[in-house]
Amino acid sequence: MLTYSFEKRGNDSLYEYLYKRIKEDILSGTLTADEKLPSKRNLAKHLDISTITVENAYNQLMAEGYLYSVSKKGFYVNDISSQMPIAPKRPERIPDVRDKKNSYFTDFTDNATRPDSFPFTIWNKLMRLTMSDYADELMVRSPSGGILLLREAIADYLYQFRGMHVTPEQIVVGAGTEYLYNMIIQLLGQDKTYAVEDPGYQKISHIYDANRVTCVPVALDESGVNTNALNETQADILHLSPSHHFPTGIVTPINRRYELLTWACAKKNRYIIEDDYDSEFRLVGKPIPALQSIDTTGKVIYMNTFSKSLSSTIRISYMVLPKELCEKYNHHLSFYSCTVSNFEQYTLYQFIERGHLEKHINRMRNHYRIQRDRILTCIRNHPYFSRVKIKEEHAGLHFLLEIDTQYSDEELIKKAAQKGIRITCLSQYYRNRTTSSSHTIIINYSGIQPERIPESIQLLFDGIFSDPTCHTTN
Repeated sequence: MLTYSFEKRGNDSLYEYLYKRIKEDILSGTLTADEKLPSKRNLAKHLDISTITVENAYNQLMAEGYLYSVSKKGFYVNDISSQMPIAPKRPERIPDVRDKKNSYFTDFTDNATRPDSFPFTIWNKLMRLTMSDYADELMVRSPSGGILLLREAIADYLYQFRGMHVTPEQIVVGAGTEYLYNMIIQLLGQDKTYAVEDPGYQKISHIYDANRVTCVPVALDESGVNTNALNETQADILHLSPSHHFPTGIVTPINRRYELLTWACAKKNRYIIEDDYDSEFRLVGKPIPALQSIDTTGKVIYMNTFSKSLSSTIRISYMVLPKELCEKYNHHLSFYSCTVSNFEQYTLYQFIERGHLEKHINRMRNHYRIQRDRILTCIRNHPYFSRVKIKEEHAGLHFLLEIDTQYSDEELIKKAAQKGIRITCLSQYYRNRTTSSSHTIIINYSGIQPERIPESIQLLFDGIFSDPTCHTTN
């Protein structure tokens, strides 16, 4: 007779615990193929449990193929010797080193949002309101482009703060700009040539490469994308960030913007993808108007994200399609489900509609200005300040630090790391390394702990200016 103790069943119900014990006996060979099990009534009496408990355990084992029944005879063990044995215990979990936080004292490559910067109290309140006020709507499938209320709120926001006249129907909401880039490729075609800024944000190039489309670098000058270089690429699509380029910080002036629009209008299938990822955080003067706001020919696809204005982990982005492409999207791609849950969409809608987004951006703009100024003050007060040059300090959430040194960029990165400081250099963002700049560090400051700023700058300078006689000429 099968005998099991139920004293150590933990949170398992009686039938779950019995099912697991019998299963273990079958897997270990304690119960062999075609061996008959006790009747439900006899086993229940023997274990002092209910018959229904035994019945549920037997039924689960039969459903998984461990037992079979013979009418009027009982339950028998199945022959599973030909099947791959299932490990009765959870396999050992080996920690993934990629999941561990880095050991750097300060990471100047990190642009994540600090926890104390997110409006948790307001967001939590709006989440509860969403569940009570929009319970029915939460259970209704969202349109492909996102719920109408959110798209209306985004359209109003773009009109008030970016000077853009768009309809909610032109807006497509998606889980992250990476997803939307993939949608654009499907919309415009894999047979097109896509030009990306060089230097530029490398993930964009990786996405195009992963989609097996032709992706070409286009050189920049002091005004942004060089139109002569762009024409030489024979590109159909141009991907750029005119309001604040990463990593150079260049702002494309109005005359160059009109040149780029003229380039786009020269051929029917040419388009510009405008990535406006952190336009809200220009720290001097008003935000630069969007390229889309001066486009009268429907050639600009505008993209933005709430990952910068709210949190890097809120994967809600959106694109604004020209009306002609909007019709094409609705005809060919609207079968896709919106990748942002209704719950998040309604919560974000309320956050925008109630004015919380505007207040939060104003608060964060002040916070980042103070953060930047603290770092700049520490740099300017340092004895080695004469050996550095600060560039593009007003553009957005990063600036450049040009270093007077004969160390190579690789050596600068290594020496900073030895002091616990993680940095990247401008040269790392070029696809065409033969034209890359050297000795220029990118300082991202949005995720830096304020109390660590003085020591971080000291460690950075100690690293990059240490052992001046032990260097190699670049």
